[in-house]
Amino acid sequence: MKSRIYKEVSFDASHRLLTYTGKCASLHGHRWKVEVWIEGDVDERTGILMDYNLIKQVIERFDHQVVLNEADPMVACLSQYQDVVKTAGDPTSELLAATIADDLNRAAHKSGLSARVARIRVWESPSCCAELSYEGH
Repeated sequence: MKSRIYKEVSFDASHRLLTYTGKCASLHGHRWKVEVWIEGDVDERTGILMDYNLIKQVIERFDHQVVLNEADPMVACLSQYQDVVKTAGDPTSELLAATIADDLNRAAHKSGLSARVARIRVWESPSCCAELSYEGH
């Protein structure tokens, strides 16, 4: 049986944009919100497409973290004191949406699930979000 589920997860994290000129070039934090739609075949044994707790667990790796471009010189400094989540490029809401979608798809595959991200939104403020759609792929 084909199905689609929705999950919303929030996390607090700081970031800065290394290649940006403006306020976001400085380290600052957000209360991020992720909305994700997962689609695929429901597991016949469990009746579940993908456990909501697995979705939350994958996204919460960003919670209370500093997220930086792997090329950011601040990575080496901060890594002496705490873990830093590194991204292949500036950690914009667009890049985080793609990264989280990839992480969720890998988690589903690793768990043997026929589930994938259909659509994802990453909000960095109540009025600004990036959306990626994988529908029809």
